[in-house]
Amino acid sequence: MRAIKIAPEIHVFDTFKEFAEEFNIGKNDLVLTHEFLYEPFMKSIGIESNYIFQEKFGVGEPSDEMIDAITAEMRKYEFDRIIAFGGGTIIDIAKLFSLKMPDKSIELFEKTVPAERIKKLVLVPTTCGTGSEVTNISIAEIKSKHTKMGLAVDELYADYAVLVPETIKGLPYKFFATSSVDALIHAIESFVAPKSNPYTELYALKAIELIVNGYKQIALKGEEARFDYLKDFAIGSNYAGIAFGNTGVGAVHALSYSIGGAFHVAHGEANYAFFTEVFKMYNKKNPNGKIKAANEVIANVLGVDVNSDVYGALEDLLNKVLAKKKLSEYGMTQAQIDEFTDSTIANQQRLLGNNYVELSRDEIREIFANLY
Repeated sequence: MRAIKIAPEIHVFDTFKEFAEEFNIGKNDLVLTHEFLYEPFMKSIGIESNYIFQEKFGVGEPSDEMIDAITAEMRKYEFDRIIAFGGGTIIDIAKLFSLKMPDKSIELFEKTVPAERIKKLVLVPTTCGTGSEVTNISIAEIKSKHTKMGLAVDELYADYAVLVPETIKGLPYKFFATSSVDALIHAIESFVAPKSNPYTELYALKAIELIVNGYKQIALKGEEARFDYLKDFAIGSNYAGIAFGNTGVGAVHALSYSIGGAFHVAHGEANYAFFTEVFKMYNKKNPNGKIKAANEVIANVLGVDVNSDVYGALEDLLNKVLAKKKLSEYGMTQAQIDEFTDSTIANQQRLLGNNYVELSRDEIREIFANLY
């Protein structure tokens, strides 16, 4: 069994200018970014390149319709290398653009066309959550199916993953919170995944430690405290990405795609809605497996008794960073408890097959009902 693969070459820079100079960004590149990032970081230092601003093609997380519209625009440019400079949406779309793109991106996600790599790929995240810069996964909402689908193939690994903590400073607090909690969930889901091993555990454990310790400071000192820990959050997210990129994630992500797709809830926030409830169910079904070690890790970093309600304590801390909502607050109806249960089972077997323990339909329904 392959224990771990870290495919991209990882670089860390204090400033965006240092990165741009070392990577010699120019006219043979296509930069996928946002205009609000282009102005302060690229225009200000006179980088001449080809630019596509994602927001001109839709807002929110990636969808097949957004990807198809940007694909049509992309065909206007000649380039050898694609550079993603932005959050998870930018990075997930840019990964696809390193491939030979069909006119309809759903064909990639449904694997009716092969993933053929044809461009160099550089990924520069400006959030602290997805870890997508080191994974081989791209996620998109498939509008016709009213759910999210993932493509996980080695052709999506970047050539270079670049961390520039300076670029996270302008991230609004809510986006910081939703993205960083996503990273924490990546790390903890990875730790209990069936493919978890001593190598991936190293990255998952350090990610949990960096992120939770940062959260403790935010809970103690307030939102502004995050600015002293941006490098920790960036590296913690990266570590979590390495961990789950090798082990996969499970039911937290699988269930979250229902409300993410239906109500356009940010990915990290949707994951957070399900996180502790899924792990309580795991713990109830098999408290003596890998989750026992996870409970010890979380209890240790929180400074609580491992025999206490560890996930309740973790949720108390997370609520001080990002208030958790009931599913009904997003617009979910009681009738959708069964609808989302069945759609999750029908569409998310790639993730459900990677659970810590198998969850029955009744147990998945119970999670939805408890959170409703």
